[in-house]
Amino acid sequence: MSQSISLSLSHRSPPLLSSPAPRVSLLRLRKAGSVSGSVSIGGGLKNNSRLLHLPSKASYHRWKVSCFRKEDSSDSDFDSVESKLPEESVRPSINQSNVVKDDWLSKVKKITEAVFAAEPWTVPWTAKTIVQVMFLWVTTFWLVGSWIIPFLAHTAGFRKDSLTYRGQALYSFLTDVVEGVAGIAILRHCLSRFRPLPPDWFRFSLQGKWFLEVGLGCLMFPIVNRLSQVNLNLLPMLPSTPVTVSNVEQSIFARDPVAMVLYFAVVSVCAPVWEEIVFRGFLLPSLTKYMPVWCSILVSSVAFALAHFSVQRMLPLVFLGMVLGAVFARSRNLLTSMLLHSLWNAFVFIDLMK
Repeated sequence: MSQSISLSLSHRSPPLLSSPAPRVSLLRLRKAGSVSGSVSIGGGLKNNSRLLHLPSKASYHRWKVSCFRKEDSSDSDFDSVESKLPEESVRPSINQSNVVKDDWLSKVKKITEAVFAAEPWTVPWTAKTIVQVMFLWVTTFWLVGSWIIPFLAHTAGFRKDSLTYRGQALYSFLTDVVEGVAGIAILRHCLSRFRPLPPDWFRFSLQGKWFLEVGLGCLMFPIVNRLSQVNLNLLPMLPSTPVTVSNVEQSIFARDPVAMVLYFAVVSVCAPVWEEIVFRGFLLPSLTKYMPVWCSILVSSVAFALAHFSVQRMLPLVFLGMVLGAVFARSRNLLTSMLLHSLWNAFVFIDLMK
């Protein structure tokens, strides 16, 4: 015998749905035997009721739980669910442009540090000593070349302009030697109270793979040469500026072998030695006390270019100083920067001979 059970449920729609669910007024469960059952949903008419066949009583309970599990839940339940969400889902959004900018800057910084990957030097002196040495060196260089040597030559009864090509070449050679010796004497005197210096200061060694560093530096020579043309195009010489021929060029045009050898010694031997001792041997390592190595290379390169007193050669000299500084910072050997500097000057000298 079949038995009918009528259940009246008051159903409200879940709060998260966009449209209200149909209201259920009557749920009629009809059991047929012990195997199967039927549910009739209607408005009070038994004959026209729709039948939903359920396989078992357990299935009915599962259906009831899955459909009406949120019937009696309150808003606090949803709050508890939200509180259990991962922290990232409730975290406020971050400005993506700032994130991209920070990532880009960090990548540029990593690349820069990789290019100039070198440890800073141990600097026992302060900025006062750095300024003192550079000021005295520039002053001595100017006084010796522009006043002391010309005064001594005038006292001896001759002038540079009245000398032959060989005499002018010898005059330039002696002037450059005196300037270099005076600069080293000033450097030695100013740093005497800090002796003994750390072992990586003014290091000059034939050991190691310094020749590889020199070879890599030589690959930058075409760029330096190209920057020379760019600098001349940006800052051409004024039409009112008189075109003068240097003593070196005059000796080359005259094809005087003795004069050319003396000028080659000045350009490719003396100048690289003195300048590398001051700018790469002293200034660059000293700046690492106050700034990163790559920044010290840049600042010392600008000072190196300014010391040549030539606006038309500013760009190539700055880039050449950066190449010399990078080679020296990697090798910690003055031999590499001196040799590379000498090769560049020799390249320029040979180019003038064409």
